[in-house]
Amino acid sequence: MRRRLLVVFVILLVGACAPESQPSAEIVVLAMIDAVNARDFDALDTLIAADVRRYSAATPTVEVRSLDDFKAFLHADLAAVPDARQQVNQVFSSGDMVAVHVTYSGTQTGQMGPFPPSGGRIELPFIGLLRVANGRIAEIWVEWDNLNILTQLGHIRPPGMVPEVIE
Repeated sequence: MRRRLLVVFVILLVGACAPESQPSAEIVVLAMIDAVNARDFDALDTLIAADVRRYSAATPTVEVRSLDDFKAFLHADLAAVPDARQQVNQVFSSGDMVAVHVTYSGTQTGQMGPFPPSGGRIELPFIGLLRVANGRIAEIWVEWDNLNILTQLGHIRPPGMVPEVIE
């Protein structure tokens, strides 16, 4: 992990020294994920556009229309799951677009929306599509299965699941 972060940093530094060249969209996205995992929110200032937009049907009431909004979203997520980590499983890129398949993991020890701390562990796959413009992430689309996460945490039972028999 440290080695990948160092490699990404060097690539970004080299890219910054040559004004006519930008780091690839894929490198920018991977650097953002590494920065989030490292809790290095200052690094996001160079990786994410000031007017970034985030879209997700999984969190329809969460509005992200700026870098500050995005950082606030991340802080709220970490308040619910302080040990959250994102493991990149697959990356596909074409031009300014990057698709990622990631596994989010951690332990819910804080309030998550209307759901109280469960102490439960999460292993949640999600997909994201990110657009990079001028070397910074400008738009983020991210989706995951809320039924999966809430079931893992014990907040709900999936439809059709037989209730436990209490003797």
